[in-house]
Amino acid sequence: MGVEGLRGARERRVRTGGVDLCVAELGDEGRPVVVLVHGYPDSKEVWAEVASRLADRFHVVLYDVRGHGRSTAPRPLRGGFTLEKLTDDFLAVADTVSPDRPVHLVGHDWGSVQGWEFATVARTEGRIASFTSMSGPSLDHFGHWIKRRTTRPTPRRVAQLLGQGAKSWYVYLLHTPVLPELAWRGPLGSRWPKLLERVEGVPSGGYPTASLPRDAAHGAWLYRDNIRARLRRPRPDAHAHTPVQLITPTGDAFLSERLYDDLDTWAPRLTRRTLPAKHWIPRSRPDHLASWIAEFVSAQEGAASGVTAVAAPRREDAYTQRFAGQLVLVTGAASGIGRATALAFAGAGARVVVVDRNAEGAAGTADSALAAGAAEAWAETVDVADEQAMETLAEKVTAEYGVVDVLVNNAGVGLAGSFLDTDTEDWKQVLDVNLWGVIHGCRLFGRRMAERGQGGHIVNTASAAAFLPSRTLPAYSTSKAAVLMLSECLRAEMAGKGIGVSAICPGIVDTGITSTARFTGVDAVEQQRLRKRSARLYGLRNYRPEKVADAVLRAVLTNRAVVPVTPEARVAYLLSRLAPGALRATARLKPPL
Repeated sequence: MGVEGLRGARERRVRTGGVDLCVAELGDEGRPVVVLVHGYPDSKEVWAEVASRLADRFHVVLYDVRGHGRSTAPRPLRGGFTLEKLTDDFLAVADTVSPDRPVHLVGHDWGSVQGWEFATVARTEGRIASFTSMSGPSLDHFGHWIKRRTTRPTPRRVAQLLGQGAKSWYVYLLHTPVLPELAWRGPLGSRWPKLLERVEGVPSGGYPTASLPRDAAHGAWLYRDNIRARLRRPRPDAHAHTPVQLITPTGDAFLSERLYDDLDTWAPRLTRRTLPAKHWIPRSRPDHLASWIAEFVSAQEGAASGVTAVAAPRREDAYTQRFAGQLVLVTGAASGIGRATALAFAGAGARVVVVDRNAEGAAGTADSALAAGAAEAWAETVDVADEQAMETLAEKVTAEYGVVDVLVNNAGVGLAGSFLDTDTEDWKQVLDVNLWGVIHGCRLFGRRMAERGQGGHIVNTASAAAFLPSRTLPAYSTSKAAVLMLSECLRAEMAGKGIGVSAICPGIVDTGITSTARFTGVDAVEQQRLRKRSARLYGLRNYRPEKVADAVLRAVLTNRAVVPVTPEARVAYLLSRLAPGALRATARLKPPL
């Protein structure tokens, strides 16, 4: 029998503790079992998009928590939603769908709160192979977190308490009698789907289901039956007996990231992930979640069978937490800043698409990316100035690898010489690559990011030349200034779609661009001399492209708008704002080339 919002799912009923649970299953029953537990005020359909993406690799199991969706409610409601009874329900489902093997547990919101209970109580030990938690802390851990901050207060700890207290406003309301039920069965229930769409960016379609008002009214007892008791008397032995993956949406309006500061104490085998998203990530970020869940489950399955090739990520720094498994495309990646950026994302466990018009160089970077730790890496040969070729690339990448999460428009060419010596062809070449290449990338890949509705980030490589006028770089500086302004405009437009845009503005960096830069108004011999001299000067400066790559990753991580890189770039950016006349005067000087 099909289940609403879960096409092709098989449905069965599981009787436990006086209630009938509605259980849906997808995928091959012979594969590892992944159990998805929903939160409040959801039903299992909140997982539909994630489940469909996991079903080709796993036996995916979803069930409506008692009193929700197509499961029946306990009678009476009071006392019928305790964590002990919810644990009974989980074990009944696990014993039904996987009697002989432990299951991989995934929980969101109250599904995660329940999951922490399942993963830490003794009677479930050996039944859970791994636990992925998102947007829902352990009530025991939360209780200890509060006690540490009230018994040993510091200004920072008090601020953390007050901050989480403000985020938990809805918890107080749900403890009031009758009012939550009336609100959900009245105007709130009918308006909730539009609120999620507008505030959380949750796409419509198959969720929430028609049972929402009843689910939300019943689910209020999750809070009433558990929160006060556990926060007052948290268990001292709430240690996870299974590997845990924590996925933290950085824009969660209900939970502070600080709640998880001490989590390593309770979960010694912990993998952390962060996601620039709001609370309802099973609906707004299904691609990311499915990728991370699949990777984590496969790692634990591999470890259990003694296969080390699929072990969990080796390092858990902020970059790995954010970029592991994400799809990153870098143009101009055969050498220099582009290559260093591709390898930096690879080191964080990303899937990397290396783009360059130099086929051999792109292939070399892709091979190095795999060696550096990329989950996957591909090389594509494209001239970014060719609009049709870029359209073909975008179609191919989307069809074969997926929608890009991070786009780095880095390809560029150098051109030096006075304005009067720069002819139309010179201008066309510089603008075609440096500006139109960026426009093509932003338009083609940025549109797909926006249509997906799961956010993303665009990085455009500009230059300190964008705000540093020079008598010898009119074409190059103009192209980079245009890239900077394009980035600022695009950032304003894309902000409402959850897509960040950053302009990276390096100064003098030791890359290969000096060996290919052209100088106008000189013969071939003089051009070679100027190339060698500029390459020597850049080499003496010895600012490595790896430092720029690190600035790119930090810009995406923190969603910075404009990032001057190198000391001279930062000084020039500051002067462009505070003393532009000084820069104009400096621009008249002839550089020592």
